[in-house]
Amino acid sequence: MNIGDAARASGVSAKMIRHYERIGLIRTSSRTQAGYRQYHERDVHLLRFIRRARDLGFSLDQIGQLLSLWDDPGRASADVKRLAEAHIADLDARIAALTEMRTTLTTLAQACHGDHRPDCPILQGLATPPPAS
Repeated sequence: MNIGDAARASGVSAKMIRHYERIGLIRTSSRTQAGYRQYHERDVHLLRFIRRARDLGFSLDQIGQLLSLWDDPGRASADVKRLAEAHIADLDARIAALTEMRTTLTTLAQACHGDHRPDCPILQGLATPPPAS
């Protein structure tokens, strides 16, 4: 199938497919005599795997590691679990940081009267250095 067909079948844009080839995440596709990229069902399966991993927030480096593990029949599931748990820890840290940002911004917004007065607790809060951690 051509790149458009592979893109539709996998849910990955043609631009991203070319990018994944360029960075070596997937193998370079075979070409027709006219130079068109040709993809096979296995390529589409890999692209779906990558798409699902991206949807779960894995980085391209992590996806490369996951693909290597997936292709290794002698892999230990503990290696895959370790990668997933490290990603979960990263997500937890990002969620905590976002929650803290939301709490601070909510507090500032609630302190603002939102009327014609020039004083604004939101701007004052942004101009004040955060407390030391």
